[in-house]
Amino acid sequence: MVVDKQSLIGEVLDYDIETAQFFFEIGMHCLGCPSSRGESIEDACQVHGTDADALVEKINDYLAKK
Repeated sequence: MVVDKQSLIGEVLDYDIETAQFFFEIGMHCLGCPSSRGESIEDACQVHGTDADALVEKINDYLAKK
């Protein structure tokens, strides 16, 4: 899987639940909420005031090493 800013958080978590650590690191502790699972990474980062590009890069780096 390759993640981009339009990727849905739920799809990323379904692919690899261990990616939750990267969301938690930036303050996204609402991952079990139905609305957050259907939210794009870009939208979630905008709400939480974080850099979507940096998060996408971290997740893709992690997934590439698996």
